[in-house]
Amino acid sequence: MNLSRAEQRTLHALAQGGRILLERDEQGRILAARCFTREGWVLDSCNLDQWRSLKRKGVIKSRNGGPYVVNRDGLSRLRSRADNRTSGRGF
Repeated sequence: MNLSRAEQRTLHALAQGGRILLERDEQGRILAARCFTREGWVLDSCNLDQWRSLKRKGVIKSRNGGPYVVNRDGLSRLRSRADNRTSGRGF
């Protein structure tokens, strides 16, 4: 399964420590999905349709009702990017 550019952008944010929070109404229906980076910024390109697509592809997960984060399968599908790489000097 291929990932769109917007999906890759969201997964990169999640891989760096971000999370997706869902907004619900009084009946528990999902109204919106918001992606937060690890610094607390909101990623505008992430929306409810994109969250559904990522969930359907099985690249994000939620534990015990918590926020959605990237899982191992999602990490393996990511293409490397300069800001996701670590230098050899750091080890």
